[in-house]
Amino acid sequence: MKSIVVLGLGKVGALAGELLHAAGFTVTGMDMETAPAELPFETRRHDLADLTQLTGELRNTDAVLSCLPYHLNAAVAEAAHAAGIHYFDLTEDVPTTKAIRDLAETSAGLMAPQCGLAPGFVGIVGADLIGQFDDCRMCKMRVGALPQHPTGLMGYSFNWSPEGVVNEYLNDCEVLEDGQIKTVSPMEWIEKLYINGTELEAFTTSGGLGTMCETYHGRVPNMDYKTMRYPGHVALMNFFFHELLMRDRRREAGEILVNAKPPVDDDIVYVHVSAEGRIDGALERREFVRGYKPMALAGRSRTAIAWTTACSVVGIIELVRDGVLPSAGFLKQEDVPMAAFLQTGTGRAYAAQGEV
Repeated sequence: MKSIVVLGLGKVGALAGELLHAAGFTVTGMDMETAPAELPFETRRHDLADLTQLTGELRNTDAVLSCLPYHLNAAVAEAAHAAGIHYFDLTEDVPTTKAIRDLAETSAGLMAPQCGLAPGFVGIVGADLIGQFDDCRMCKMRVGALPQHPTGLMGYSFNWSPEGVVNEYLNDCEVLEDGQIKTVSPMEWIEKLYINGTELEAFTTSGGLGTMCETYHGRVPNMDYKTMRYPGHVALMNFFFHELLMRDRRREAGEILVNAKPPVDDDIVYVHVSAEGRIDGALERREFVRGYKPMALAGRSRTAIAWTTACSVVGIIELVRDGVLPSAGFLKQEDVPMAAFLQTGTGRAYAAQGEV
């Protein structure tokens, strides 16, 4: 794998392209709009909704990375499948991932969705913790992308795709409870936790576990994923979506929320993953707790959510190129070895930052 097309050149897509370029890939970036002039790789304007034209473009590359809104990814995956190339994306959308998994049964290349932060890196961490136990009884994964200096009752800024956030807040969530795979409502199971003295609340959201419930069914009886926010956020979101019925107007809901809470540069990504079980017969608890802040990459400062997401997917692409991961079929994030990931050129960013 030497060449790759990156679709969508927002903050995450542009940075991913730069990191791939620095890692030795021949990168072509495509976006509906004119790309930033300072990017060090070829860029083109492209109607990304034109599947026929996109399939033709992809026949001239080895892989494609979709950094597009989740509802466009299934079509991109079909184009990659038709072209016989590797496919990577950042989606949290469960139906999209199931469609891509079906394609993987007959794919010539690797089909690897969910390669971002959550799902993505958090699953790599969770699998690593579970693997440390002889008998793991529980794994809890928590991620929060937040402003460092929150204002207002919501205490939030939309540094991530509004479509993705709304999707996570409204779609059902898969969990393992008492050994059974169950579906539960989003924005429920509210709990309080602290990271380095900062109080946070966590609640169920969709998609963060990826394929982990299926993988660990029969092995880990209790597993769930929750989003972390500052206290009071989930009550306001339940009011907004359910009492004001904005759940029926998702696009407008995203526009309202971004208008009220636009992105900030000083953000922080909290990751809190814990597991409990027995090691040599003794009950133990292991934790991975980090607070990732903006850092300089490829010559300029990047927001925490941008670099954590971009570094996750680029690290996985490096592992595929280097033969550490398979070159065909379907990739589960929990099958990515954490030690190898942290040794990649981009995965090292996770090891260099975040101690709390």
